[in-house]
Amino acid sequence: MQSQNTEIYFAIVIAVILGLLLVGFIVTILFLYQRRQHQQEQELERLKDIYDREALRSQLEIQENTLKTIAQELHDNIGQMLSVVKLSMSVLPIEKDHPAVEMIRNSQQVLNKAILDLSDLTKSMHTDRIVDVGLADSIRFELASIKRTGILQVDFSVTGDEVSFDGQKSIFLFRMFQEMINNILKHSKATSVIVSLVYTADDIFIMEIEDNGQGFNVEEKKQNASASGVGLKSIFSRAQLIGAAIDVKSAPGEGTRITVELPYHEETNAQIK
Repeated sequence: MQSQNTEIYFAIVIAVILGLLLVGFIVTILFLYQRRQHQQEQELERLKDIYDREALRSQLEIQENTLKTIAQELHDNIGQMLSVVKLSMSVLPIEKDHPAVEMIRNSQQVLNKAILDLSDLTKSMHTDRIVDVGLADSIRFELASIKRTGILQVDFSVTGDEVSFDGQKSIFLFRMFQEMINNILKHSKATSVIVSLVYTADDIFIMEIEDNGQGFNVEEKKQNASASGVGLKSIFSRAQLIGAAIDVKSAPGEGTRITVELPYHEETNAQIK
């Protein structure tokens, strides 16, 4: 009887051990499965992020190439035609006291302005020029064009030793600047804009653009994707691609200040002489 009880006891112990081993095995399999699933989800998310970045990069590169082509066509075709018309008008055989002289002079002035405006436009569209002259001078040129129109009072400053970014970063930063200025001109009803570029001692580039316009509700813009508009989306997309951080401060009736921060990279940390 005692022998039977001992056998039953051992059988129960063995059954419990096997049961625990089975449960442990199942738990381990579930844990490994969940871990593997989580790793797969992370990998898919990483691949999706890479795909989205490359798709966006390709889209922006296509836009830049298109702008470059248009700029070249405007310069080569429209610019040349305007120059030919200007030359033709300057050699018209008309006496000084002819009734049409004043009208021709006015037309020549309009033509000269059109040629200058076209030249400014093609320069701001041409990516090679942005890379060649540098970010600060490209922005300075753009602001000078705006200042000449009298639409906005412009204040521009550069602090620190200017750093030469690689071509893509320079172009993207300049396009972000252009988009911000375009938003100010189209929506803000501002009368003045302050643009500052800062190259800090701890290797951080800061671009800040502030206007005295009507401002907007930042949280409302963030929550409503359609309200944020193509302009802001383009700015944030370009910033993401070059590793820049953007801070937007605004409120209705209080203007807007947008700050872009971009750490220097060692391979581009070369001062412009």
